[in-house]
Amino acid sequence: MSELYTRLWASADILRGKMDAGEYKNYLLGLAFYKYLSDQQLRAVYEEENGKITEYPDRETQLVLLLEWHNEDANDLKEIISKKLGYFIKPEYLFYSLSKKAAAYEFQRHDLQNAFLDLSKQGNRFEGLFNDVDLYSNKLGANDQQRGITIMEVIKTLDGIDLFGHDGDVIGDAYEYLIGQFAAGAGKKAGEFYTPQTVSKIISEIVAIGQENVAPFHIYDPTMGSGSLMLNIRRFVNNPKKVHYHGQELNTTTYNLARMNLILHNVEQSQMRLRNGDTLDEDWPTDEPYLFNAVVMNPPYSAVWSADEKFLSDPRFERYGKLAPKSKADFAFLLHGFYHLNEKGTMGIVLPHGVLFRGSAEGVIRKALLEMGAIDAVIGLPQNIFYGTSIPTVILILKKNRINRDVLFIDASNDFEKQKNQNNLRSEDIYKIVEEYKNRKNVSKYAHVASYDEIVANDYNLNIPRYVDTFVEEEPIDILALSKDMTDLNEKIKQNETEFLGLLDELAVTDETRELIEATKRIFVQN
Repeated sequence: MSELYTRLWASADILRGKMDAGEYKNYLLGLAFYKYLSDQQLRAVYEEENGKITEYPDRETQLVLLLEWHNEDANDLKEIISKKLGYFIKPEYLFYSLSKKAAAYEFQRHDLQNAFLDLSKQGNRFEGLFNDVDLYSNKLGANDQQRGITIMEVIKTLDGIDLFGHDGDVIGDAYEYLIGQFAAGAGKKAGEFYTPQTVSKIISEIVAIGQENVAPFHIYDPTMGSGSLMLNIRRFVNNPKKVHYHGQELNTTTYNLARMNLILHNVEQSQMRLRNGDTLDEDWPTDEPYLFNAVVMNPPYSAVWSADEKFLSDPRFERYGKLAPKSKADFAFLLHGFYHLNEKGTMGIVLPHGVLFRGSAEGVIRKALLEMGAIDAVIGLPQNIFYGTSIPTVILILKKNRINRDVLFIDASNDFEKQKNQNNLRSEDIYKIVEEYKNRKNVSKYAHVASYDEIVANDYNLNIPRYVDTFVEEEPIDILALSKDMTDLNEKIKQNETEFLGLLDELAVTDETRELIEATKRIFVQN
């Protein structure tokens, strides 16, 4: 697995230096995705001729077979493969065909551009998917020839990667690994499209508790980024092929990234409902289903939104009497997600700690949520585990129609592995969080179940240190032992000084060094 990751990452070297990570990820991920579709088609043709197999010949053999069929009956080939895969790529536009031209220095960018255009016309699934792969951008080189060479070299490098050489869901997993690597180099903007897998796993495992056998299972992410947070749910339900994914994303580039990601994870088109739009400005979805078994979110922290008075009559916000502040949309995102949670579902959202204790409108909203028992748990995470921000974050778990109004507090801020650029949650850290969530018991310096009365006594402030005391007293200082150690040290210093002065007396003294030695002795005597 690591070898595959290394080779994928190494293919980005050609574009590094020409543009920043936020731009070159579009090229590499877009081209890798197109290679996947192309290679998948070669395999599909071979399967049609030879049945389902476990080992495939090299792509040259697969291409020869495809060309033979194409020459015999091109329409038949297109019809059967389109029905099987939901798309068809012309033989001359296959990634392997383009790579062969690149190796012979016969590659032309317009062939790849036409390939993108042809695929984008094959239904909504691919429409606009490659808009960010600008094959004629000035950033690819100083002149047209250099720009063509850059794309050609990227194609040759990517073509050497075997996307099907491993068991399991390695294609999608490797794709998410690349997203993570790009996020690490994309600075502040990285959080807009990527949630670390460790955090995704915590949320996914918790929201699946008690719903493992629900099928179909509908999950919703109103700020889906790359879609990885939604996709993790498949690891924790018993019918992963019956999961339906509903997601919305404002950034068009990131929206396309999520579409590719779900396709790479073999999500059927009928189980994928994604939208490019503003989650807060206009409610979505409003048609069935609009309530979900699970809602997962990692929204942009303290984002600016309109907070227009019209939203006071919006069903998502009206029952709370106040709107999230214009300068901090955290609770606006939370309430949007909570509105779309069904009566038996669970919601997990990552937010900055400020939502736990800030007052004014946010305090009013928080009080209302606590009064209805909506907040099930507060989980404090370590700082510096997200790309682009070092601030500590918190996972809020929410439910509807809870019998109790108590809140479980978990302080996991001190359990992590320190790495070079950021901290990392280990498997044992994740396991501990999930297990203590399930147990819902008091654990010294780690977890506390606060009653509603206790929360009221704290004026609805949910700041974790109010409920989980992690203070560790220092060992008492033995004054007598310390005094003895200091006395012994002083005696040793005096002894060393005496020995040093004796050595000075034994030195051969010249006129040039006599004055220096005498000055040194005076310093020691004075001290």
